[in-house]
Amino acid sequence: MIKLFEKIRSVEDCVFYEDMDLTNYTTMKLSSRGALVQVKSVKALQELLPLLKTLYKSYLVIGWGANLILPQKCEDVIIHLDFPFDTNYLGQLRNEYDLPSSIGLNQLTAHAVNFEIGGWEVFTGVPASLGGAIYMNAGTALGEIGFLVKKVMIVNQEGLLREEIMGPQSFSYRRNNFVKEGDIIVSATLIHTGLKPEIPQKIKDYLEYRKKTQPLKTKNCGCVFKNPAKELQAGRLVDLLGLKGLQVGGLRVSSKHANFIENTGTSTLNDFQELVNIIKINMDHFYGVEFELEVKTPLLAQNN
Repeated sequence: MIKLFEKIRSVEDCVFYEDMDLTNYTTMKLSSRGALVQVKSVKALQELLPLLKTLYKSYLVIGWGANLILPQKCEDVIIHLDFPFDTNYLGQLRNEYDLPSSIGLNQLTAHAVNFEIGGWEVFTGVPASLGGAIYMNAGTALGEIGFLVKKVMIVNQEGLLREEIMGPQSFSYRRNNFVKEGDIIVSATLIHTGLKPEIPQKIKDYLEYRKKTQPLKTKNCGCVFKNPAKELQAGRLVDLLGLKGLQVGGLRVSSKHANFIENTGTSTLNDFQELVNIIKINMDHFYGVEFELEVKTPLLAQNN
């Protein structure tokens, strides 16, 4: 392990922390610690990934951490991308936008408001980096980000850069179909649907709607479960079971939106798993519906 740490520290544009408090690296803020590498260039990532592979060390990428649950002790090396970006790039309207995966969707939403860009309203209020949003095909009731993506640049485990051109089968509900195991999205080209003067108001109205219907000010990971079908909303089903307010440890089902789990204190992955299992058992027993997690977690992924 010492050899690994020394090699990581030798990579230019990588900042390494051997034992980092990772609690604030996810929006759920469950207690977690582990090794963290901040990567500040694509070249550095291309050097880092084959190094980790050679030393048989697995890794996990964190963007804004809004759709991720971490264990108390992370065995994976946590990679946080922090690529440089000149904000002046968003100072003018473009037909296409070449953007680093580490840019926040909030910056892109502000740009959409300023220039009345159509299509970009679909990720209004989604707390994510661009790379994370593309990985899970993030979206809202207004649509999904997938149809705005023209191409994606990826670094694989061998450190090789690969271009993926998007097609009709590139995305499905809350997932992509082109990122392979060990791949990391480093940049993307976004398009839009033209200028539409109603976009600023549409974004403002949807933000107000989210404030009224979702617990945006609490510690949570966004929607926990995928909707079983378009006409079956996960939050509505949990609500009908009377599970709002159900609590395990410091975690509880939100009284505002039943597809959100809020961290009210110091909680862990074990608390989350127990609460999720209770909900899934009830869903299966009363509705015959098997819930699938929308939130990603390294340990629970083995059981879903």
